[in-house]
Amino acid sequence: MNFQTSLKTAAILCTFSATAAFAAGDVIPSENDTFSNWGEESGWTIFVDDTRGSCLIERMDENENVVQMGLTKDHEMGYLGVFTKNDIGLKGKKEKIFLSLDGNVYEAEAHKKTKHLAEGYTGGYILANNAQFVDDVMHKHEMTVFPEKEFAFTVSLDGTLKAIEAARACNAEQSS
Repeated sequence: MNFQTSLKTAAILCTFSATAAFAAGDVIPSENDTFSNWGEESGWTIFVDDTRGSCLIERMDENENVVQMGLTKDHEMGYLGVFTKNDIGLKGKKEKIFLSLDGNVYEAEAHKKTKHLAEGYTGGYILANNAQFVDDVMHKHEMTVFPEKEFAFTVSLDGTLKAIEAARACNAEQSS
């Protein structure tokens, strides 16, 4: 695991909000949803959430961190989920976190998720309604979660541009 204890000086980083109001039950797929494999792109697997009629992408990096991205149930916002086997210090159901995407820092409210995850994983989802955040996710190479904490970890964003473009095509198919 690539742990970091600090980031570049805060003075050179921009902070953007990447969150919105949390509507319980509408954000992330339910354990009762059914999924089918739509395809793969640049190391990401694209799934159709048959229950919701939308698509999501998922990737496990070399450190066994899992990243998922998709649309909320109402298709109005995107969500990004990050899961790890390491203790990342999430204490409550909601917690303010910081994400760094190649130096651009975003403040977000993480919604902890521990139930219905693969054995040993913990993590959470954030809602994203910030165009700059989405652009950074698509074009940057890595994301550091909790960049100024001792339990910070970095996940690879390799291939997200093509994977998100493929997910958009998948979503277009679902709505037609």
